[in-house]
Amino acid sequence: MMKKILIIEDDLSIAELIRDYLELENFEVVICTDGIEGLNNFKENKFDLLILDIMLPQIDGFSILHSIQEEKEIPVLLVSAKKEEIDKIKGLTLGADDYITKPFSPSELVARIKSHIKNYEKIKGKFVKPSKNNNITIRGLEINQDCRQVFVNGKEVNLAQKEFEILSFLAQNPNRVFSKEDLFEKIWGLDAIGDTSTVTVHIGRIREKIESSPSNPQYIETVWGAGYRLRV
Repeated sequence: MMKKILIIEDDLSIAELIRDYLELENFEVVICTDGIEGLNNFKENKFDLLILDIMLPQIDGFSILHSIQEEKEIPVLLVSAKKEEIDKIKGLTLGADDYITKPFSPSELVARIKSHIKNYEKIKGKFVKPSKNNNITIRGLEINQDCRQVFVNGKEVNLAQKEFEILSFLAQNPNRVFSKEDLFEKIWGLDAIGDTSTVTVHIGRIREKIESSPSNPQYIETVWGAGYRLRV
């Protein structure tokens, strides 16, 4: 089945360039040039991925991300001319799966799109049937990989897609140190050609949700100069 992608981008020439590259790869593409039109289209139709600009007429990309945060079940790639670190962190914190700055390579963008869709489909397929036999328990932390549920001391915590993938991966490889580049490649499915601060932001968000003291983590430890590990 042809995958359907929504592009919310006010620069029509950029949107059309992305569309042309995607259509060559047999994607169906819908373009919206203002925030309200794009948000309504997202909510009224089914898509496999959203490409979202930050600076938009009517309503900006950050506001759209915030609006769809709870119902988002597809990858969201932010594409923006804003290169400041704070904007990247804000976008990732609001639930974006990736952040690409303009100007960008259309072929790299297509590669990232394919990787994100593939990873989301893999996770969805993996968690269709619940199973009590696929749990990981580490002290008070319990991860049910089939149901995509995480509990801390018996209380469920809600993790975003990539947050769950990172935590699950680390839990399956306890006490082993992974660099940010390693995690980027394992979770995002691409060589570490992107900004690995994405990993740092996601680790921080996981700690806020599972650690009693995020500044003094008991589960995901930072190994300075090397990366991260989940300590058993």
